[in-house]
Amino acid sequence: MKCLTLLFLALITLVGRAPWTEGAKILATFAFPGRSQYIFAEAYLKALAARGHEVTVINTFENKPVPNMRFISAPKIHEHYAEAIQLMQADESFLQKQRSFSWLLEMIAECLLENESVQELLRSGETFDLVIAEVLHTESLYGFAQHFNATLMGFSTYGTDYNIDELMGNISPMAYNPLISSPRSNPMSFVERLENNLEIWLEKLMYVFYHYPKMEKQYSKYFPNATRTLPEVLDSFTLMLLGQHFSVSYPRPYLPNMIEVGGLHISHKPKPLPEDIKQFIESSAHGVIYFSLGSNVRSKDLPVSTRDTLLKVFGSLKQRVLWKFEDNLLPGKPDNVFISKWFPQPDILAHPNVKLFITHGGLLSTMESIYFGKPVLGLPVFYDQFMNVKRAASMGFGLGLDLMNLKASELEQAINTLLTTPSYARAASLLSKRYLDQPEPALDRAIWWTEYLTRHEDLSHLRAPSRDMSFIQLHSLDTMSVILGLPLIGLYLLFKLTRLLLRVLFGNKRKNANKQKKH
Repeated sequence: MKCLTLLFLALITLVGRAPWTEGAKILATFAFPGRSQYIFAEAYLKALAARGHEVTVINTFENKPVPNMRFISAPKIHEHYAEAIQLMQADESFLQKQRSFSWLLEMIAECLLENESVQELLRSGETFDLVIAEVLHTESLYGFAQHFNATLMGFSTYGTDYNIDELMGNISPMAYNPLISSPRSNPMSFVERLENNLEIWLEKLMYVFYHYPKMEKQYSKYFPNATRTLPEVLDSFTLMLLGQHFSVSYPRPYLPNMIEVGGLHISHKPKPLPEDIKQFIESSAHGVIYFSLGSNVRSKDLPVSTRDTLLKVFGSLKQRVLWKFEDNLLPGKPDNVFISKWFPQPDILAHPNVKLFITHGGLLSTMESIYFGKPVLGLPVFYDQFMNVKRAASMGFGLGLDLMNLKASELEQAINTLLTTPSYARAASLLSKRYLDQPEPALDRAIWWTEYLTRHEDLSHLRAPSRDMSFIQLHSLDTMSVILGLPLIGLYLLFKLTRLLLRVLFGNKRKNANKQKKH
C-alpha cells in the first residue's frame, strides 16, 4: 500500500511539472526536394502529431499515412531537380552560381505555390495556430503565416548563417562566420577573411537586387490579398530551430529564441538491421566502409571515370563496402561491395564493425558520423558540404577529396590513412561524447520550444530590440558620431580660437613694432 501511495504521488508530481498544452493546428512547409532535408524534420513533425497536435505538411514527396497528420504533396519540382543539381555541380563563377541557386529557389517556391492542392488549401478558409517554415531563400512561402493569421517560426536544416541571424536580429560577425557555401572554416586566415567579406557582400547585393525582387513578385502573385507586406512577414519570425550543435561546429552567439536541435532525427535506440545487411557487416573480418552521397547527388549519375576509380579502389580493399547506388546493377562490382538504392544510414553507422563513412559531407550525415563516432572521408559537391568537410579535417576526424577529380592513388591513401591512424577514430569518439552530453535529447528540446509558442499568446518578449533598429542605430553609428564628433569639433574650435588669439597677439606686436620704427 505504501508503494502504491508513493507511486501515485510521483505520478501527480510528474503531471504537475509537465507543461500543459492544448492541441494546436500546425502547418509545416518543406518545399526543398532533397529527401535528406525532409528526413531531418520528419521525426519532429511526427512527434508533434503524437502529442495531439493536428499537423498539415506541404512537401514534395509521397507520404505514408500517419495519425494526426495530413499531407499535401507538390512533386512538380522533381521534374527540374536533376537539371538544378547539374547546375550546382557546374564549374561556374561565384556570381553565376548565385544566379543558378536563385533560379532553383524561385522554381521550388513556384512549383509549390501553383500546386492545385495548395491552392485549395489557400481558398479553404481553414485556420492554423502555427506555421513552421523551412528557412531557405524562398521568402514568398513565408506568406502562408499571414494568410492564415498564424504565428510564424522557422526550421533550418543546415544550422544558421548571416541571413537567419538578420531575420532574428542576431549578430553575425564576418570575421569568424564563414559563408555557408564556401570551403572555409575557423579559424580563417587574413586572406580567407578578406574573401569571406567580399563573397558575403556580393551575395547580399545579388539577394537585394536580383533574388528578392523575384520573391516579392511571387508573393504578390500568390497572396494578392495579403494583410502584410513581405518585409513585415520576414520580420515576424518568433522562433528558429537550427539543425546544428556547437560541439560539431564552433562557439557563436545566439538569441534565446534560436535553438540548436542538430541530430534530432537520430534515434537513441538503433533499429535492427535487415538480415542481409547485418550478415554482410558482421561477417567481415576487417570491418566495413559505408559510402553514400546522400539524396541530392546520385552515385549512378557520376562520370564513368569517377565510378571506375571508386570500383578499382574499393575492389582492392580488404574491408567490405556498403555503397548506396540508385540502380539494380553496377557493372564491374567487386565481390566485397554491397549495393542498394537505400540503406538505414543511422542504424548502419551505429554498428561497431563499421569503421569509416565516405560521405558527400551534408550536415545530417556529418551529425550522424559524430553521433556514432565514425571518422569520415568527405567528397563534397555543393553548398555547405565543402565547409562541413573542411571542418571535419580541421577537427581531426576526417579528410576531404575532390569527387570530380578523383584519383585512385589519393583515394586509396586517404582510406588507408583514416583506417590505420588511431587519431581520427579518437577524435570522432571524443566529439561524440561532447555531442551526447546534453541535458535533454534534441527532439525533446525542439518539441518543448514549439509548444512554448502555443502556450503563450504574447511572444513579444522573445523579440530582440535589434529588429526594431535601423542599420545606423544597431551599429551605434549615430552615437559614435557624437562621441567622436564632439571632441573633434572641440579640437577644431580650440584650433580656430588659438589661431585667432595668435593672430591678435602677434598682430598687436607687429603694430607696436611698426609704431616704434616710425618714432
